[in-house]
Amino acid sequence: MMNSLISVQEAQERILRFFDTLPIKTIALENALGLVLAEDIHAPFDLPPFTSSSMDGFALRSEDIRTASPENPVTLRVIQDIPAGTFPNIPVLPGEAARIMTGAPIPMGVDCVVPVENTNAFNLKGTGLPDTVQIVSPVAPGQYLRPKGQDLQTGDVVLRAGTQITPQDIGLLASMGKTEVRVYPRPQVILFSSGNEIVPPGSPLEPGKIYDSNLPMLTAMLKANGAVAVPLGTLRDDPQEILKSLERATQQKPAFILTSAGVSVGTYDFVRKVVEENGSLDFWRVNMRPGKPLAFGFFRDVPFIGLPGNPVSSFVGFTVFVIPVLRKLMGFPPSPPPTFTAILEEDVESDGRESYLRGNVTFTPTGYRAHLEGHQGSGNLASLSKANALLILPSGVKSLPAGTEVKFWFIR
Repeated sequence: MMNSLISVQEAQERILRFFDTLPIKTIALENALGLVLAEDIHAPFDLPPFTSSSMDGFALRSEDIRTASPENPVTLRVIQDIPAGTFPNIPVLPGEAARIMTGAPIPMGVDCVVPVENTNAFNLKGTGLPDTVQIVSPVAPGQYLRPKGQDLQTGDVVLRAGTQITPQDIGLLASMGKTEVRVYPRPQVILFSSGNEIVPPGSPLEPGKIYDSNLPMLTAMLKANGAVAVPLGTLRDDPQEILKSLERATQQKPAFILTSAGVSVGTYDFVRKVVEENGSLDFWRVNMRPGKPLAFGFFRDVPFIGLPGNPVSSFVGFTVFVIPVLRKLMGFPPSPPPTFTAILEEDVESDGRESYLRGNVTFTPTGYRAHLEGHQGSGNLASLSKANALLILPSGVKSLPAGTEVKFWFIR
């Protein structure tokens, strides 16, 4: 069984069964963006907590200005100023008004606010409190007020457990005085690239060497999907060095270890061998293109996912297998990206394995239409960068003619 190809679905299921949602943690609100709430949040008080003005203007009794018009303005005595952040303690009586700012609480006796534009005090900004104000139009009771509890009332469910926290959610929680929330935390993932032929970007490129694209790409993919990425460099093609590096990784107690390359059948592919000898390997070949040499198992007692070395294969393997793991750890449904359907604009071919082809999808009046982007070699990062979708050919399908439907995932 170890040397046979397994289906993509079986590989996904076999990986996911070894992962559980991470234990709930209480974290600072400012660090909660994108995480999943682990409990319902209830309003601790009414929002707004008091009835306030929604305009700069004058708080008064609507009955006093029922007959107001530009030709016959109603004059009221101004008894107080109410800036935002203060609380009035003088009631407004018939024939009186209080100058009030947006967000300030209304005083007793008031049932409306007249915007300053509808008064003769429109050009009095920055001046002292006028003795009187003339109102030139009536307003209805309750107009230009934000009633207490209009948004939420004490005890209302503000956010449900399972909600992914957005910037606006953070604003709402802050408006209730929250500084911490209980969430499913970000998984920490330690990752390595491997191979004697790769060198870090920025270093001299000697003959026979290539720059490491996988470590930066996979680090970015982990971060983009909510994880804490801990890149620890390159595993050289030496079993003892690989063993020491993986042992060092386990000491940090990551959610799992992620590598690229070293898990295929090459003479110097030692990563898979080291994992097998110091843990277990559940499988290492999947019936897919690109990305067949994908390994999953345990090094010591830490889950291990070994992606292929070719960068497109590594990208596809991460999208198909690693993203669902991260989602499950963080409390999301462990699903792949949303699947859409497009009409092919050209014939496409594969070898019968479940295939993920780089393509570009455009939206037209008749729906999505798709075409391939560049040649489909698993080392062609340029075509991957230009593509906006992965076109998915099911296992057993070797070709699809132009004009037929194809499923796809957006990748940008």
